[in-house]
Amino acid sequence: MLKSLISTAAALLLVTPVMAQTTAHPAAPAAAAKPAAAAKPVAATVTTKKTVKVAATTRGPAKPRTEKSLACSKDADAKKLHGKPREAFMRTCKKV
Repeated sequence: MLKSLISTAAALLLVTPVMAQTTAHPAAPAAAAKPAAAAKPVAATVTTKKTVKVAATTRGPAKPRTEKSLACSKDADAKKLHGKPREAFMRTCKKV
């Protein structure tokens, strides 16, 4: 009788933690029940040590460049302008 009592107690001790683990913290059903919204395309970002580039896959069709823009770009190339000085030159050149 003592053996059966000990084996029953041991069985209860083994089963109780398993039951407590499965019922103690139920998963939040609200998070799983939300329907997935239509996902908008997100720009892929490539990070390097110096720059962050965004892939052009999410942009619409490119607008054709004007003759004025092309001429200003050629002038900036001739002056070997890059970066912020080029941007400033292009802005002022297009306004003239």
